[in-house]
Amino acid sequence: MSHHEQVQTNEELLKPKQVARELQSNIRTVYRYIRQAKLRVVRLSAREFRIRRSELDRFLQEHETGKYTD
Repeated sequence: MSHHEQVQTNEELLKPKQVARELQSNIRTVYRYIRQAKLRVVRLSAREFRIRRSELDRFLQEHETGKYTD
């Protein structure tokens, strides 16, 4: 394990349902973002994963435009 990985070990890990709630979005939308590699995940098993708080923050910042787009 690299030093970088150790530093992030204490970071909050969110379930997809929590991410959907924070984005005020549907959980299917969260899964689509993951499939499209717009949101990176931490795999716990073949079927289970989490999203780092910092990854959600990065995603939000990347999609912040300052103006309304339809």
